[in-house]
Amino acid sequence: MKLVNIGYGNLVSQTRIVAVINPDSAPVRRLVQDARDTARLVDATAGRRTRSVLVMDTGQVLLSAVQPETIAGRLESTARNVFSLPEWEEKGKDMEDV
Repeated sequence: MKLVNIGYGNLVSQTRIVAVINPDSAPVRRLVQDARDTARLVDATAGRRTRSVLVMDTGQVLLSAVQPETIAGRLESTARNVFSLPEWEEKGKDMEDV
């Protein structure tokens, strides 16, 4: 399981994230309020301003104080590490050469 830092020491499973969105639109505010009303909201802002909303495949909604672009960059770097080629393939070698 690969974890992604969403700010202030909070980590979430990369494979569970469905969307990372900006909290400024009215539909997203309604989504957050609905999650709060149904006890599916996790506030990981550490008391700071909400800058991104993460929607999880479990139906939970997470609030983060980190910009969506920053979280997306962290997801990409984690994905790049997960799907990177083994050392022997990167160098164009055969497995026997290693």
